[in-house]
Amino acid sequence: MKTYFECIPCFVRQALDAVRLATDDEYVHEDVLRSILRAASEMDLRESPPVMGQHIHRMIRHLTGEKDPYRSIKDRFNEFALRLYPELRKKVERSTEPIETAVRLAIAGNIIDSGVNSEIDETNVHEAIEHALTEPLRADLKEFMKALDRAGSILYLGDNAGEIVFDRLLIEQMPLEKITFVVKAGPIINDACLADARKTGMTELVEVIDNGSDAPGTILNSCSERFRERFEKADLIIAKGQGNYETLSDVDKDIFFVLKAKCPVIAKQIGCEVGSLVFMRSSAQDWPALKQNTQRR
Repeated sequence: MKTYFECIPCFVRQALDAVRLATDDEYVHEDVLRSILRAASEMDLRESPPVMGQHIHRMIRHLTGEKDPYRSIKDRFNEFALRLYPELRKKVERSTEPIETAVRLAIAGNIIDSGVNSEIDETNVHEAIEHALTEPLRADLKEFMKALDRAGSILYLGDNAGEIVFDRLLIEQMPLEKITFVVKAGPIINDACLADARKTGMTELVEVIDNGSDAPGTILNSCSERFRERFEKADLIIAKGQGNYETLSDVDKDIFFVLKAKCPVIAKQIGCEVGSLVFMRSSAQDWPALKQNTQRR
């Protein structure tokens, strides 16, 4: 996915949010904003938005000396999601359609995105859970189950800390022996790293690797050779969140994108309303023509 003009104000807003987390020094704030504006004026709009996101957050870490500005936010949402987990797991177990309920809850967890909303709180998460359990879900879950059965190896590309607890609910409905969960190699916004996978029990559930990158998505040429080999060999990819959609939507690979459409640009690209629950297979030639499951629970 390319970068649209509407993405530019979001870069500036995200940079200001991040640098304010890292330092109170307004001179540094100004330095970062001026640098970001210069970079935005020169960026290649054919690149995906996470390319600029990676540049922004590397710059902030360099200028402030703060290696992980979002660490406290990640810890808070990991702990919050773990408190929710037992009750959410019961919802899945008691459901007449456990795989659908798990998909819905995995999408609900995608609300924990500090890149889109730096003021996300626990109330927002509870609201997202209620919304995900009652709103239409555009998905062909029978095709998903067939794809799971056919695949010998599955890469599940994670997104944010806290959110990965919601991913556990879906992964637990899948063949665990086939799955490798992927985190970021270095801090980027509130994306999950290996420490978050350990904290939330993901490393005890399935194999966990990092992708060798600190980009807010999966920019393949920024990832390690080891990860790219795993990506190429995987029979099926499950890609969580908007950043993974932005960076992989044009990749020739069988990918299921799992996300909440939080951005007007992405919603338009997919062909849905902002706030929609998205479970989309990349190999489909015509997304709007896909079978739609719009049952309300």
